[in-house]
Amino acid sequence: MLVAMLLSGTIGLFVVESGQDTATVVFYRCLLGGAALLAYLSWQRGWQKLSARQSGYLLAGGLALVANWFCLFGAYKLSSISIATLVYHTQPFFLLLLTAFGTKQWPPAAKWGWLALAFVGVAGTTGLGQEQHNPLLWQGVGLAAVAACLYAVATLTTRKLTGVAPAQIAGLQMVLGVLLMLPLEKTSLLLMPALSVGALVTLGLVHTGLMYNLMYSAFQRLPVTSIAFLSFIYPLLTVLIDFWYYDLTLSWSQYGGMVLIVLALIAHQRNWGVRPRHL
Repeated sequence: MLVAMLLSGTIGLFVVESGQDTATVVFYRCLLGGAALLAYLSWQRGWQKLSARQSGYLLAGGLALVANWFCLFGAYKLSSISIATLVYHTQPFFLLLLTAFGTKQWPPAAKWGWLALAFVGVAGTTGLGQEQHNPLLWQGVGLAAVAACLYAVATLTTRKLTGVAPAQIAGLQMVLGVLLMLPLEKTSLLLMPALSVGALVTLGLVHTGLMYNLMYSAFQRLPVTSIAFLSFIYPLLTVLIDFWYYDLTLSWSQYGGMVLIVLALIAHQRNWGVRPRHL
């Protein structure tokens, strides 16, 4: 899980350094990542026949996952890797909202408080109120928030696919992504600079093929508390990359917004303020 989170934290770096448009990056990540996942699945002989209902859930989850990548990768270029990633990590709250609306089981009041705090933090990351406010930053933050919501949808639909090998789920979703992005992809891998090729191949084989297997394996073995704690390595590493590699300078309101998002996420995962239920 530690290796998977360290890899996750470098996704934005490879997306930006590829120098390619968002559709091209998503296309090659799906193409190369899907090939790696399905090859691994065939080697493991883990292929399973899906029912019509399972196929529907897989299709819905795949659409949400690919659209989520498209929005997130676009957000990296409009705002910054660290800001987009931290806003993207509000996804547990979108999951909370979608689950509440779907089941009509409303979470405790404290959860709504942490949700509100997270979105105050999101507003802070945009640098709202600065004299030289960048309108593109708003667009990047908005795309990251949409990506978080889409990822929550992908999570809910994937949970319905119990008993299906993770490599099969992700691999077939990558095939769907290739079909969706193919009309938008206009640059052959053979015509790209070596740096772009290296970045895209790494995103596909390492950040998708390898990382997904590591993550799914960890999800099956580690307790939820360990997974939640280790998941914070991902956004914190992106902050360090922005500071050290891109020499990014943020305002105090943006620092404050990032801190509020992290605080809200910790409070949500630790159930701060939630009274235990007595049987």
